[in-house]
Amino acid sequence: MKIVVLTGAGISAESGLQTFRDKGGLWEGYNIEDVATPEAWERDPVLVQQFYNERRKGVLAAKPNLAHIALAGLQERFDVHIITQNIDDLHERAGSKNVLHLHGVITKSQSDVDARRTYPIEGWEIKATDLCEFGMPLRPHVVWFGEAVPNLQIAAEICAEADVFAVIGTKLAVYPAASLVDFVPANALRYVIDLDIPYIGGGVNVRKIQASATVGVPLMVKELENI
Repeated sequence: MKIVVLTGAGISAESGLQTFRDKGGLWEGYNIEDVATPEAWERDPVLVQQFYNERRKGVLAAKPNLAHIALAGLQERFDVHIITQNIDDLHERAGSKNVLHLHGVITKSQSDVDARRTYPIEGWEIKATDLCEFGMPLRPHVVWFGEAVPNLQIAAEICAEADVFAVIGTKLAVYPAASLVDFVPANALRYVIDLDIPYIGGGVNVRKIQASATVGVPLMVKELENI
């Protein structure tokens, strides 16, 4: 049985990582337009780099929570694929193997001229003197607002093969990621786990768990293990 899981900021919030949509478009006191767009990078690369360095420091200090760990445990019995909108690496640190990041991974850097050239980061900081192989500054390996989502087609193909599809900790408010629900087979069992339940498409079998991820995911896992 193939289980496909789409996770959003809500699952990482319980590990202490703040979501920007909870404060009217502010993220740690910053306007998104000032730190998370290509235009912001061109306008003030020092501010953008500083912002993501601080976010990276927070990610490295955070730990996977019960929801991350429960999803990793599903791999022992099922073919589990996690598609995440999050830029942290908490799924991987919990032990999940098949993780596809839609919006990049903050623990990596990328070339400013070729996004396909990515590099590991030692510690939490990208310095102004850190350059890619083309001699250009390194930037965070993050898909900013207004940029294409390179892994979207791969994610759609994975969703199209789902026997079980779960949406966890996301309001499905960010496109094109939210459109992935449209690729899920109509006869797939669908779970949606969040404190505020979003619409996840017109499937015939939808299980809604109105709870936080750390409460709802273990409940879902227990049900699936009894199928």
